[in-house]
Amino acid sequence: MTPPSGPSYGIYPFFLEAILTFIALLLPLGWPWLGSSFFSRIERVFAPLARRRGWAVAFVGFSALLLRLAILPVCPIPIPFVPDDFSFLLSADTFAHGRLTNPTPAMWIHFESIHISMQPTYMSMYFPAQGLILAAGKVLLGNFWYGQLVATVLMCAAICWMLQAWLPATWAFLGGMLAVVHLGLFSYWINTYHAAAIAGLAGALVLGALPRLIRTAQSRYGVLLATGIAILALSRPFEGLLLCLPVGVALGHWIFFGKSRPKASVLIRRAVFPLMLILAAVAWLGYYDYRAFGSPLTLPYTLNRATYAMAPYFVWQAQRPEPKYRHAVIRDYYSETEARVSSKAKPFSSYLGQKLIPGEESMQFFAGIALLPPLIMLRRVFLDRRIRFAVLCVLVMIAGMAIQVFLLPHYLAPFTAAFYAIGLQAMRHLRLWRPGNKTIGLTLVRLSVTICILMAGLRLYAGPLHLELPEFPPTNWNFVWYGPDHFGTDRLRVQEQLEQLPGNQLVIVRYSSSHNPFNEWVYNSADIDASKVIWAREMDAENNLELIRYYHDRKVWLVQPDLNPISVSAYPLP
Repeated sequence: MTPPSGPSYGIYPFFLEAILTFIALLLPLGWPWLGSSFFSRIERVFAPLARRRGWAVAFVGFSALLLRLAILPVCPIPIPFVPDDFSFLLSADTFAHGRLTNPTPAMWIHFESIHISMQPTYMSMYFPAQGLILAAGKVLLGNFWYGQLVATVLMCAAICWMLQAWLPATWAFLGGMLAVVHLGLFSYWINTYHAAAIAGLAGALVLGALPRLIRTAQSRYGVLLATGIAILALSRPFEGLLLCLPVGVALGHWIFFGKSRPKASVLIRRAVFPLMLILAAVAWLGYYDYRAFGSPLTLPYTLNRATYAMAPYFVWQAQRPEPKYRHAVIRDYYSETEARVSSKAKPFSSYLGQKLIPGEESMQFFAGIALLPPLIMLRRVFLDRRIRFAVLCVLVMIAGMAIQVFLLPHYLAPFTAAFYAIGLQAMRHLRLWRPGNKTIGLTLVRLSVTICILMAGLRLYAGPLHLELPEFPPTNWNFVWYGPDHFGTDRLRVQEQLEQLPGNQLVIVRYSSSHNPFNEWVYNSADIDASKVIWAREMDAENNLELIRYYHDRKVWLVQPDLNPISVSAYPLP
């Protein structure tokens, strides 16, 4: 039997938002001045704050922080519930203990899990930036999630700061607040432990520093640009490279042909520290790769994918032969879940569908439904010189994503600020649209923003309002702005119950043949042998006996997550 899913409600927020947006499209046709005085008063209140650029950035950041903390009673600190979460938390736990990696455990074949490398060391397969920010949250604030919160707060503030370099101050402020509503409260970027906000922050720093550096040639903007590039190198280097390509071209054009460029001697002097910062980040990553994966040239992902994965990352690559799996659930994940996606990339028609559907779903994540109507002005945006560079960046991103097999919204995180710049410029054009000298565009823009705020309030009370959220095991929670529910409670409850028992515990997990690999239970902390509770996979009798003998001083339990109710019993010892 499968684990019980969450409560079933009445209507999806997606459909409710679509209904409200459809109404918003109709209302301005009959009442083009609807709410004009009310909205004008609101805009007059916030306009002075928006024009004070530093205060506006701080307001956006503090809004993201205080609002997310305020809703903790309703949306508590998230529990890890998918493989990516546990992998990033392993990285964070390792860094929090002052180590770069961990030695391979003696009984490692029982601890193998998705997105975890066991050899040559025991470590997350991901790049280290997310683990570092989560570790900082644990060390400085007492919980890994606070690192995720800080990264999200900084991302929202940085988006506002970036937009100030490309758009009028009032629109930059609006963009920052929309980022708070769409990304900083309910999305999986804040309610899981994925590496999304940290890459979004880095992209905003790069795109915000570039025009300021070209206009003023001030050293601080070179440092911020280099900081963003360094973070991208440590978090999402491929997508970061796609962003840095047009940025590098723009910098090169400015250095060699720009009218405002400083003298060569001044330019070299001001470029020394930013270049040293980038080189230091790359050198540290090489050292980390050497310690964790055996070689400074072996990047994260590489070894783990070579060991377990069958699906390629790029469309021209062939599917790898099936490796030797020791556990059925790991085989199911890599040979069925991932390989099924990559197999669609072979026929051209399937390839188009594979790209268009995730692309549409990613747009839904960033814009929802309410912010889609302004996109009818995309033609004007493409002809607009103000944000032509942001459009170019997105076009480079589309070309880069077209050669990748997989696509999820957090892959696009470095381009978040560019998406907001394009969307806001479309809203600016729509706001000026006056067919028949009626303020239809102005009212539609105001109603679109209102729906975003209204939907955030409705999401806060999803239970009482009978809004249906994604169920567990997780399905489409990473393509909707209203994010996942409070998943992972079953495993946490068992963990807490066992931690309250005297002595150390060993948990052997037995799955059914129909187990969902995304509902993974076998994950451990960085120091497995020192853990109060150790999670292990059930294997054959000989291997199980070897595991039990090795941990002879622990009480041994059998957990069967796929039974209803979940079964926790003493393991039948031979």
